[in-house]
Amino acid sequence: MREGRSAGAVQTEELRSMAAAAGRRMGPSWWGFSPALDLQVHCESIHSLPSTLTGLQGTIQHLTSSDGLPELNILLVGGGDGRHLLKTICQASRWPHRKLKFFIIESDLELLARHMLFLSLALEHPEQMGLQEKSELFLELFGNSLIRSKTANYLQEKSELFIQCVTDPDYQQCVMPFLNLSSIKFKERDELEDIFKFWRIADPKLFPIDKYWDGKNRRHLGTRYDSRKGAYDWDLSMKLHDRGAGVINSREYNYWREKGVAFMNREGVYDVPNKTLASQMVVPQSSGKVLTRGYWGDITTSPYVAFGIETEEKSLLETANGVHVKSAQEIALHNIISLFHELATGKVYSVPASGQAEAELVKPVGDYKTNGDQTAAETIEEKAEAEDTKQSKYKGFITLNNVEIHFLPLSWVNELHCKGRFTNFFNLLYFSSSMVHLLKPEYKVIAASKATLVLELTKFMVDLQADKVQSYVSIVTKLAQGAGFTSDEPIDWKTHYIARFERGDDSVELQTAQ
Repeated sequence: MREGRSAGAVQTEELRSMAAAAGRRMGPSWWGFSPALDLQVHCESIHSLPSTLTGLQGTIQHLTSSDGLPELNILLVGGGDGRHLLKTICQASRWPHRKLKFFIIESDLELLARHMLFLSLALEHPEQMGLQEKSELFLELFGNSLIRSKTANYLQEKSELFIQCVTDPDYQQCVMPFLNLSSIKFKERDELEDIFKFWRIADPKLFPIDKYWDGKNRRHLGTRYDSRKGAYDWDLSMKLHDRGAGVINSREYNYWREKGVAFMNREGVYDVPNKTLASQMVVPQSSGKVLTRGYWGDITTSPYVAFGIETEEKSLLETANGVHVKSAQEIALHNIISLFHELATGKVYSVPASGQAEAELVKPVGDYKTNGDQTAAETIEEKAEAEDTKQSKYKGFITLNNVEIHFLPLSWVNELHCKGRFTNFFNLLYFSSSMVHLLKPEYKVIAASKATLVLELTKFMVDLQADKVQSYVSIVTKLAQGAGFTSDEPIDWKTHYIARFERGDDSVELQTAQ
């Protein structure tokens, strides 16, 4: 240890170094490096958990029965792609009725913009967009560098809606009442508006992602570029397959590594740049440091991990002669269809009988209604007429009952403990592996009694060797302990992709609201 430096500083530096080694320092985490979680799993007795959950063995055995909280306050730091948010919301009907409040902090505003896109897509009314089309559209925008022209048109149309939402708070509350942007500063709202305006531009030359992708691939592989197919196969078999993602086949993985296109569930031409994967960062050039737009995300792990390697439908994981029958693309599509079906109907999705389509139009039941059915629709219609019928295509979203989603500024990640409203507030805190270095001892102030801390591990990060994956577990365990969280069960770096910690009643530090 260098003189004058604390153990905490050394741990933080090592975490930053490990994230950089996997290319995460170079931009947003467009998709997660661990499967999507239903976060309410951590609030129920193990006896009431779905029997098909995987990847959590040894980390949820000590869960107690539901404490009957009227609301569940969840902090997501660096979730990136919103997969945990979506899965938790979509499967809410499986759990005791309570109000869900999500507070989201991301490293880049582009990630918040993608949150808005994915939420609005998930909530498209079934009468406006069929389940199959919605699911395919989601995966296309989620994990493809290139998309179809039809998908690009949808993105441009939604960009108009989002621009109005970030510039007119009253209008946003009418259209997306579940979303709270009140904590976002005016400067950040302006930047979000610029992002959506960029999405709205049809010119593909503004974001030549195929060029960016190949350039990043060349820099990453170096002298191995000419034999890159062998490098792809090595990463797949020796990293992803060995670590539990055996369902990803070489054909789909190699094509994604080469072109950046992960999901092609619908026949068509994928030739329009996916502008939602564009971000800006300061890069050194001959003239000095310049703010440059490009693709700065993952090119090695793949978007398949988030939704495509686990499923409750075990028949999709069957093998024949040691080879998986279904691909990660097919599993991801099934999982998204299942989530969106459950969101719209409140019922668990059942696989259609042989010969029937995987998805069909579903109609909301019970309390699931559209905003178009509510009084607020009158305001929407009035504004639409006043603005040259810009919103004439708006049909209303599925209403999210008892769900609030708060976007918080990145700067708040170091300020939450100073805000009285968050004292002993959060029942569950989640940190991604790219932002876990921001977990500080001060977080014990904002954790509620018996709060749960979930930390993403680096099991599926291709660019990390096994010794780094193993050492990462011990480092984040120390960070969690420093924040007042402990784990009663050992964390197996070979099998677990998250680490779960709990905070007890006797260790909660009460603080007078400031």
